Amino acid sequence: MAIRPNANPMITLNLIQKHLRSIADPTTALVSQSFFKTAPGQYGAGDIFLGIKVPTLRALVKTFRDTAPNIISALLKSKFHEERLFALILLIDFYQRGDEADKQCAYELYLAHTAYINNWDLVDVSASQIVGDFLSTRSRQPLYQLVTSDALWERRIAIIATFHFIRRNEFADTLRISEQLLPDTHDLIHKAVGWMLREVGKRDMATAELFLQQHYHNMPRTMLRYAIERFPEVRRKQYLSGLI
Repeated sequence: MAIRPNANPMITLNLIQKHLRSIADPTTALVSQSFFKTAPGQYGAGDIFLGIKVPTLRALVKTFRDTAPNIISALLKSKFHEERLFALILLIDFYQRGDEADKQCAYELYLAHTAYINNWDLVDVSASQIVGDFLSTRSRQPLYQLVTSDALWERRIAIIATFHFIRRNEFADTLRISEQLLPDTHDLIHKAVGWMLREVGKRDMATAELFLQQHYHNMPRTMLRYAIERFPEVRRKQYLSGLI
């Protein structure tokens, strides 16, 4: 992976990790390990936390802004959740400030490391910012490859990436991917699809309702509840009771 010309060679993997571990809070780490379901058999099983809150990580971007992509890539492979999260925050900043070559580099790095983007917060902070933005003017086919993946987090990336399109009032890919995910058995996919459908409804209620009327009978309950969360109470009850 090429090092961009303005990368700071003084920013090393060891420097970043040493700093992050110096501000770790064991009490916060214990809370995070419970919140993100890290016990055996849970979706975040085995994940390890340092105990650093998101605002603190975001504030560090200015300090480490000129981190080279190869260092970001190495940080993204960390066993510590917050180090992977910080790598994604740095990658988003790199993507947003970069030229087209930088954006392509960030996008390709992201898709090459999906095995490490392995919790819902990591996906949600980054998928629309990098994957969605990059594909906004390109073929959306990569999303349809991700949505058929056996990996939970790749399927979540596929639907959350479409949030970028939703913000541009483009709903077709969100609806198509949502339809493909209707049979999905994982609660975190149900929540993600319901969330994106809710966002569609906030911008175009008629489009959201048309999709829901076609599919709500086959929707997992959690997905439906998330999708209709902002509907008037009477309308929500009609959907939940099957009276539409």
